[in-house]
Amino acid sequence: MDILILLIPLSLVVVGIIAWVMLWAARSGQFDDLEGPGHSVIMDDDSPPKDDAPRS
Repeated sequence: MDILILLIPLSLVVVGIIAWVMLWAARSGQFDDLEGPGHSVIMDDDSPPKDDAPRS
């Protein structure tokens, strides 16, 4: 039972850190565009790159 004196405060600290990280991520815009990366995989560019150098 003595270990509960250590584990309960330790678990509250871990929960606080997790809550702080989630709030930081939400405020910094990490969850703003959830569909963009999925669409960028589908909308890839299959055409070959244009060569701007003159040929001699």
